[in-house]
Amino acid sequence: MSSGLHGYLVIDKPAGWTSHDVVGRLRRLLGERKIGHAGTLDPAATGVLPIAVGHATKTLEFLAGSSKTYLAEVTFGIETDSFDGDGRVTNLRDLGGVEAGGVAMALSAMVGPQLQLPPMHSAVKIDGKRLYEAARRGEEIERPVRPVVFHALDLVDWTPPVATVHVDCSKGTYVRSLANDLGRAAGAGAYLSNLVRLRSGPFRLDEAWTMRELQEIADPDPAALWERWPTIAVHPDAALDELPALLLNQEGATRWTQGKAITEPALDVSQVDGTAFRTYDALGRCLGIGRFDQVTTTWRPAKVIVPATESAHAMMVTRDG
Repeated sequence: MSSGLHGYLVIDKPAGWTSHDVVGRLRRLLGERKIGHAGTLDPAATGVLPIAVGHATKTLEFLAGSSKTYLAEVTFGIETDSFDGDGRVTNLRDLGGVEAGGVAMALSAMVGPQLQLPPMHSAVKIDGKRLYEAARRGEEIERPVRPVVFHALDLVDWTPPVATVHVDCSKGTYVRSLANDLGRAAGAGAYLSNLVRLRSGPFRLDEAWTMRELQEIADPDPAALWERWPTIAVHPDAALDELPALLLNQEGATRWTQGKAITEPALDVSQVDGTAFRTYDALGRCLGIGRFDQVTTTWRPAKVIVPATESAHAMMVTRDG
């Protein structure tokens, strides 16, 4: 198959699969090579994994700073070296006086900006080496804390020794570290026993497809995925929804797709703060991302999504898809 599919697939990642596993399977199902994912999920975790196809891969960077929402199960009384169920048990402790009220209070104290220590079993690099590589050798490496933000931490259920927690957090947050910190705050230790990602940026679990559902559509005719693409995928500009939009006329659209600056529409320079914006042509195609140059008072492309030579009939899901 020739290249032509563009958009985001919102996948409900199955447990036991790596994010790379999902990308590999979709490349085979779609017959497309230009595929990437936004926001790695640990193999044991399930839930939202946004997959960019075709032109959508050019907008992945705009999801890098997106917040996330999770439903986490935290089991108290047990600590592991990885802070989750895949690790080695390092400590068994008595639950003591751990109760729902205490867990809720500990969560409340963590809401807001925090400094979080990444787990040793993570892909963070220290001196060019992944932490998990050192962890496999039994090494403990000093690592810097990183700033994260917990927008909301709500105790959904307490069935001792398991607390179910609704987590809304910034990028770069390790929910495993949250579980470990919560256990220590409660004085009983804890580890992350289950994790479901409910949201990643603008993408939510209720719009996600399972790998089994996509495989069933592709069987016995793989072309069925292409035929149903407008109802399966999300428009490539879904990652750009928070950016202001600029609609270009035919001349402006042509210059834009050639990578050239445009002078229209006229703009009061004092009203521009340099925020990135997205552009569209009269057919509704997302042409790319750019910025307003206050020095030359022109609109300049920063990234062209649809090249000038591409047909307007390329298989891109419609804006209403």
